Amino acid sequence: MIRLSNLTLQRGPQRLLEGAELTLHAGQKAGLIGANGAGKSSLFALLRGELTPDSGDCRLPGDWRIAHMRQEVDTLDRLAVDYVLDGDIRLRAVQAELAAAEAAHDNAALARLHVELDSADGYTADARARKLLAGLGFSNEQMDRRVGDFSGGWRMRLNLAQALMCPSDLLLLDEPTNHLDLDAILWLEDWLKGYPGTLLLISHDRDFLDAVVDHVAHVEQCKLTLYRGGYTAFERARAERLAQQQQAYEKQQAQRAHMEKYIARFKAQATKARQAQSRIKALERMEELTAAHVDSPFDFVFRESQKISSPLLDLSEARLGYGDKTVLDKVKLQLTPGARIGLLGPNGAGKSTLIKNLSGELQPLAGRLVRGENTSVGYFAQHQLDSLDSKASPLLHLQRLAPTEREQTLRDFLGGFDFRGERCDEPVLNFSGGEKARLALALIAWERPNLLLLDEPTNHLDLEMRLALTMALQEFSGAVVVVSHDRHLLKSTTDEFLLVADGKMEPFDGDLDDYARWLVEYRQRNAPVSSTPVNPDKTDKKAQRQAAAALRQQLAPHKRQADKLEADLNKLHEDLAKVEASLGDSGVYEAARKDELRDLLARQAQLKGREAELEEAWMAALEVLENMQAELEALS
Repeated sequence: MIRLSNLTLQRGPQRLLEGAELTLHAGQKAGLIGANGAGKSSLFALLRGELTPDSGDCRLPGDWRIAHMRQEVDTLDRLAVDYVLDGDIRLRAVQAELAAAEAAHDNAALARLHVELDSADGYTADARARKLLAGLGFSNEQMDRRVGDFSGGWRMRLNLAQALMCPSDLLLLDEPTNHLDLDAILWLEDWLKGYPGTLLLISHDRDFLDAVVDHVAHVEQCKLTLYRGGYTAFERARAERLAQQQQAYEKQQAQRAHMEKYIARFKAQATKARQAQSRIKALERMEELTAAHVDSPFDFVFRESQKISSPLLDLSEARLGYGDKTVLDKVKLQLTPGARIGLLGPNGAGKSTLIKNLSGELQPLAGRLVRGENTSVGYFAQHQLDSLDSKASPLLHLQRLAPTEREQTLRDFLGGFDFRGERCDEPVLNFSGGEKARLALALIAWERPNLLLLDEPTNHLDLEMRLALTMALQEFSGAVVVVSHDRHLLKSTTDEFLLVADGKMEPFDGDLDDYARWLVEYRQRNAPVSSTPVNPDKTDKKAQRQAAAALRQQLAPHKRQADKLEADLNKLHEDLAKVEASLGDSGVYEAARKDELRDLLARQAQLKGREAELEEAWMAALEVLENMQAELEALS
């Protein structure tokens, strides 16, 4: 188990933990949450042995293998799949020793090392690494590309795959979902649910925490408090602890009165009824939410637009893409005030392309896009964080937008995004990703948009800021189109989903659970099973016959390959049986026959290694044959 006793941890002048207590038993999965700078990452460093306590004890079993997700990439020339395999340090050590033994023709070492390689699942390592990469969104072609060819976000995915590849008793993951899309997050959830060791997870994704962890450790006021259950259970339990505080009561009543006033005002208006229903849902949840976040440093709204058009935007028969490349075709979308739309779809399907066209960053390749006379767009995307003036402060950024506004008004507004005091005047240069994202949202909120286009707005935002953004969007009276891997944000702020996939956009009739099931089916449909193109036009009999003939031609060599692999495997089994029969002779273990025993053991290890490779290749060949035969039957 992990046991922290009366632990004090300090970094420079800042005391992170003081007299902290925590006990985690083997096999438990815990989420570690707390404000930015509270000491979560430092606690990870303590568990990895990179820090020592200032006082108290940090104990965990000495034989535990610890894996963690690194935040940096120190090699760019390795192939992606090799980089992931490097996560299994023991495997790499055995492989290196095996290569040295082969070069030295050391048969005794070869026999021993082949046994070690087998116990480390070395013969299946490459396949396991590729399976991890596929789950995290890498294509087969990308798996064999250099690490340096990938962007920063994809390199973090490689670091995650490397951590998952490492056999471990304790797995430490720091914000693993930050650079993942929704389908990769769903895959990671399933993987972590099956992880047999102890998991400690830092995350700002509440639905991800609910799905994976069975405990939540909250860092607050230099203490650690352990709650049973996922994030929702933590929120409820903490609310109960704080419900009697006067501050919580007053804040809750003010928000309740504001929402009730909105509902009473707009419930009967058809154009506002959907938003009123959204407020009713939020009001139902407020009892258990608000008190749990009474100490949140964030409190803001998107300022209301003074004029509005209807429709705000009308896109019809549009072809969207880049240059000569079409990403989406025949797109039709009309946005009216009050629309709440979440965009769903697999990675690379065109969600961001659609958002960029709606924002005006890209222009449709064909079709018609009409904007309302009073349409004011607030557009948030991750690349916009890089366009902030690194030498300017948050206050200066806002003053450029509102040169005639009183400075105190601007400072008060920035305070709602937790830019207070000296932080208002510091240059953006040294800001974290989360602080830059908050500033970008503040600038959008100030400019009174009536159409919000949000592409992954929660990346780098902590749980408190995500909740504040959710509540601000619930109160926003304009239209919202959002792409996000944060399921709680999608469920709380959208009323309908559009599915972007296979070159088109269409309504999605279902919720996020239905979408998760759709993703599984989509992956199965698009899994590469054969290089043979199958004609999708089932009514064209001539084309069907031609496709079937082409498929039969390609079937023959695959059948020959499978037969050859089966024959090779049978021959290997015969050789292995002979070797094992010789090893069953007690006389071979006499001292005079030690060289013969050594050779037999080496031969046995070699044959077993070859057996695993042949079996895997034979099974893969059979799977290809079965898929091709199924395609042939469908064409017959």
